[in-house]
Amino acid sequence: MEEQLNYARESALLVKALLERHRHTVTQEQEGDCSIKASWVASKDFTVDVGKQQIREYIQTWEVQPCWLYSLDFIYTTEEDYYTFYHYRARFSTPNPQRPIQGTASVYFAVSISKVKPQTLPVEVLFVVESNRLVHTPGDTVFKEKWLADVIESKALLRGAVDMCSSSH
Repeated sequence: MEEQLNYARESALLVKALLERHRHTVTQEQEGDCSIKASWVASKDFTVDVGKQQIREYIQTWEVQPCWLYSLDFIYTTEEDYYTFYHYRARFSTPNPQRPIQGTASVYFAVSISKVKPQTLPVEVLFVVESNRLVHTPGDTVFKEKWLADVIESKALLRGAVDMCSSSH
């Protein structure tokens, strides 16, 4: 149940940011690294699996230690205004033989497809790190491994505080 609340919170943040972007960038070119942005598939060629593959390729560009493993899942689709949004979650952890089950940190992605713009235009993609409000654009943001570590550390601290409270009662 709590996990579904995270989906809703993170997804709503991404949808809001994408809708704002659509309203403010009617025909403007955005500055930044166009090489990554240009690599996103055209709307007409998008499928859930293509989106998953492209997000995997994008994650491979992140400079994170090889000890970070992740699973990538398609979560669901939502529709709002003239757009369809495809939601994905990449769940990261650093398992090892001594502790194969570790804490996780999720990165949520939203892929936006316009129902009214030319289908030859590329899909738009944004992402947000679990429990953060800052929405990132692939190609404009340099992903920081520290973001993942911070999420896992804050969860561990919270778990420790809850355990301490429950053991004192």
